[in-house]
Amino acid sequence: MLVRSLTLASLLLVSSPLWAADSDAPLAKELGKARPLVVIAPSSADPTLRGLEQAINDPATQAGFKQRDLVLFSVAQMMGRREDKNLEQQTTMALIRELKLPASKGTKVILIGKDGERLTLKDGEDSTPLDAQAIFKAVDELPASEKAVAAPAPVAAAPASKPEKPGKPAKPSKPTALPKPLDD
Repeated sequence: MLVRSLTLASLLLVSSPLWAADSDAPLAKELGKARPLVVIAPSSADPTLRGLEQAINDPATQAGFKQRDLVLFSVAQMMGRREDKNLEQQTTMALIRELKLPASKGTKVILIGKDGERLTLKDGEDSTPLDAQAIFKAVDELPASEKAVAAPAPVAAAPASKPEKPGKPAKPSKPTALPKPLDD
Protein backbone atom coordinates (compact mmCIF):
# COMPACT_ATOMS: atom_id res chain seq x y z
CA MET A 1 0.00 0.00 0.00
CA LEU A 2 2.86 2.33 0.81
CA VAL A 3 4.42 1.72 -2.61
CA ARG A 4 1.20 2.68 -4.37
CA SER A 5 0.86 5.86 -2.32
CA LEU A 6 4.42 6.91 -3.09
CA THR A 7 3.94 6.17 -6.79
CA LEU A 8 0.74 8.20 -6.92
CA ALA A 9 2.35 11.09 -5.03
CA SER A 10 5.34 11.16 -7.38
CA LEU A 11 3.10 11.10 -10.46
CA LEU A 12 1.07 14.01 -9.14
CA LEU A 13 4.23 15.90 -8.28
CA VAL A 14 5.60 15.49 -11.80
CA SER A 15 2.37 16.15 -13.71
CA SER A 16 0.85 19.05 -11.75
CA PRO A 17 3.17 21.75 -13.19
CA LEU A 18 2.28 20.55 -16.67
CA TRP A 19 -1.43 20.91 -15.95
CA ALA A 20 -0.90 24.35 -14.46
CA ALA A 21 1.14 25.50 -17.47
CA ASP A 22 -1.57 24.43 -19.88
CA SER A 23 -4.38 26.11 -18.02
CA ASP A 24 -3.14 29.71 -17.95
CA ALA A 25 -1.14 30.30 -21.12
CA PRO A 26 -3.22 32.81 -23.11
CA LEU A 27 -0.90 32.94 -26.14
CA ALA A 28 -0.73 29.16 -26.39
CA LYS A 29 -4.52 29.07 -26.61
CA GLU A 30 -4.39 31.36 -29.66
CA LEU A 31 -1.72 29.32 -31.48
CA GLY A 32 -2.95 28.33 -34.92
CA LYS A 33 -6.25 30.20 -34.49
CA ALA A 34 -5.40 33.89 -34.33
CA ARG A 35 -2.52 36.36 -34.38
CA PRO A 36 -2.14 37.98 -30.97
CA LEU A 37 -1.06 41.61 -30.99
CA VAL A 38 0.41 42.30 -27.54
CA VAL A 39 0.81 45.87 -26.29
CA ILE A 40 2.73 46.33 -23.04
CA ALA A 41 2.49 49.92 -21.86
CA PRO A 42 3.62 51.63 -18.66
CA SER A 43 0.20 53.23 -18.17
CA SER A 44 -3.30 53.11 -19.62
CA ALA A 45 -2.82 56.68 -20.91
CA ASP A 46 -0.03 55.61 -23.27
CA PRO A 47 -0.55 57.17 -26.75
CA THR A 48 0.14 53.93 -28.63
CA LEU A 49 -2.28 51.93 -26.50
CA ARG A 50 -4.95 54.64 -26.66
CA GLY A 51 -4.56 54.96 -30.42
CA LEU A 52 -4.96 51.22 -31.01
CA GLU A 53 -7.98 50.98 -28.70
CA GLN A 54 -9.65 53.91 -30.51
CA ALA A 55 -8.76 52.46 -33.92
CA ILE A 56 -10.43 49.17 -33.04
CA ASN A 57 -13.68 51.05 -32.39
CA ASP A 58 -13.66 52.19 -36.04
CA PRO A 59 -15.70 49.69 -38.15
CA ALA A 60 -13.18 49.64 -41.03
CA THR A 61 -10.25 48.92 -38.72
CA GLN A 62 -12.29 46.36 -36.81
CA ALA A 63 -13.03 44.57 -40.09
CA GLY A 64 -9.30 44.61 -40.92
CA PHE A 65 -8.52 43.04 -37.55
CA LYS A 66 -11.08 40.29 -38.11
CA GLN A 67 -9.95 39.67 -41.69
CA ARG A 68 -6.36 39.18 -40.50
CA ASP A 69 -7.38 37.18 -37.38
CA LEU A 70 -5.79 39.71 -35.02
CA VAL A 71 -6.56 39.64 -31.29
CA LEU A 72 -5.45 42.59 -29.15
CA PHE A 73 -3.89 41.80 -25.77
CA SER A 74 -2.88 44.81 -23.69
CA VAL A 75 -1.08 45.12 -20.38
CA ALA A 76 -0.97 48.48 -18.62
CA GLN A 77 0.10 48.85 -14.99
CA MET A 78 -0.05 45.04 -14.60
CA MET A 79 -3.73 45.00 -15.63
CA GLY A 80 -4.32 42.79 -18.65
CA ARG A 81 -7.07 42.90 -21.24
CA ARG A 82 -8.01 40.73 -24.20
CA GLU A 83 -9.95 42.87 -26.66
CA ASP A 84 -12.59 44.47 -24.36
CA LYS A 85 -12.48 41.94 -21.52
CA ASN A 86 -10.30 42.15 -18.42
CA LEU A 87 -7.96 39.25 -17.75
CA GLU A 88 -7.43 37.72 -14.35
CA GLN A 89 -4.19 38.67 -12.61
CA GLN A 90 -2.85 35.12 -12.94
CA THR A 91 -3.55 35.11 -16.69
CA THR A 92 -1.90 38.51 -17.08
CA MET A 93 1.22 37.29 -15.31
CA ALA A 94 1.23 34.15 -17.47
CA LEU A 95 1.07 36.38 -20.57
CA ILE A 96 4.08 38.39 -19.41
CA ARG A 97 6.03 35.24 -18.49
CA GLU A 98 5.19 33.66 -21.82
CA LEU A 99 6.69 36.61 -23.72
CA LYS A 100 9.99 36.46 -21.77
CA LEU A 101 10.73 40.13 -22.38
CA PRO A 102 13.57 42.08 -20.77
CA ALA A 103 12.61 45.04 -18.59
CA SER A 104 12.16 48.34 -20.39
CA LYS A 105 10.63 51.73 -19.71
CA GLY A 106 8.68 52.33 -22.88
CA THR A 107 5.84 50.71 -24.76
CA LYS A 108 6.34 47.42 -26.58
CA VAL A 109 4.13 46.13 -29.40
CA ILE A 110 4.65 42.51 -30.41
CA LEU A 111 2.87 40.67 -33.20
CA ILE A 112 2.75 36.90 -32.76
CA GLY A 113 1.95 34.85 -35.82
CA LYS A 114 -0.29 31.81 -35.96
CA ASP A 115 2.84 29.66 -35.95
CA GLY A 116 4.17 31.34 -32.79
CA GLU A 117 6.80 33.47 -34.54
CA ARG A 118 7.27 36.88 -32.86
CA LEU A 119 7.76 40.19 -34.60
CA THR A 120 8.49 43.32 -32.56
CA LEU A 121 6.68 46.25 -34.16
CA LYS A 122 7.62 48.82 -31.54
CA ASP A 123 10.30 48.77 -28.89
CA GLY A 124 10.46 50.89 -25.73
CA GLU A 125 12.92 53.44 -27.12
CA ASP A 126 10.73 54.51 -30.06
CA SER A 127 8.34 57.33 -29.07
CA THR A 128 6.26 57.52 -32.26
CA PRO A 129 2.74 56.09 -31.97
CA LEU A 130 1.89 53.00 -34.01
CA ASP A 131 -1.18 53.10 -36.22
CA ALA A 132 -3.38 50.22 -37.39
CA GLN A 133 -2.19 50.49 -41.01
CA ALA A 134 1.39 49.71 -39.97
CA ILE A 135 0.12 46.62 -38.16
CA PHE A 136 -1.90 45.51 -41.19
CA LYS A 137 1.16 46.00 -43.41
CA ALA A 138 3.26 43.85 -41.05
CA VAL A 139 0.64 41.08 -41.08
CA ASP A 140 0.35 41.19 -44.86
CA GLU A 141 4.14 40.87 -45.20
CA LEU A 142 4.27 37.69 -43.10
CA PRO A 143 5.73 34.66 -44.92
CA ALA A 144 3.35 32.36 -46.77
CA SER A 145 4.23 29.46 -44.46
CA GLU A 146 2.79 31.40 -41.50
CA LYS A 147 -0.42 32.17 -43.35
CA ALA A 148 -0.91 28.48 -44.15
CA VAL A 149 -0.88 27.48 -40.47
CA ALA A 150 -4.30 26.41 -39.30
CA ALA A 151 -5.68 25.39 -35.95
CA PRO A 152 -5.26 21.72 -35.17
CA ALA A 153 -8.35 19.81 -36.24
CA PRO A 154 -10.39 18.29 -33.44
CA VAL A 155 -10.12 14.53 -33.16
CA ALA A 156 -13.15 12.83 -34.67
CA ALA A 157 -15.16 10.54 -32.43
CA ALA A 158 -14.91 6.81 -33.03
CA PRO A 159 -17.74 5.49 -35.18
CA ALA A 160 -20.48 3.51 -33.49
CA SER A 161 -19.99 -0.26 -33.43
CA LYS A 162 -23.04 -1.16 -35.54
CA PRO A 163 -25.86 0.98 -36.77
CA GLU A 164 -29.15 -0.14 -35.33
CA LYS A 165 -31.91 -1.25 -37.65
CA PRO A 166 -35.22 0.46 -37.15
CA GLY A 167 -37.73 -1.64 -35.25
CA LYS A 168 -35.17 -3.88 -33.52
CA PRO A 169 -34.16 -3.23 -29.94
CA ALA A 170 -30.48 -3.33 -29.07
CA LYS A 171 -29.10 -6.40 -27.31
CA PRO A 172 -28.22 -5.89 -23.68
CA SER A 173 -24.51 -6.17 -23.00
CA LYS A 174 -23.03 -8.88 -20.82
CA PRO A 175 -22.12 -7.85 -17.29
CA THR A 176 -18.41 -7.45 -16.72
CA ALA A 177 -16.55 -9.62 -14.27
CA LEU A 178 -15.58 -8.07 -10.96
CA PRO A 179 -11.90 -7.19 -10.66
CA LYS A 180 -9.70 -9.40 -8.54
CA PRO A 181 -8.61 -7.95 -5.20
CA LEU A 182 -5.03 -6.72 -5.12
CA ASP A 183 -2.43 -8.48 -2.99
CA ASP A 184 -0.19 -6.30 -0.88
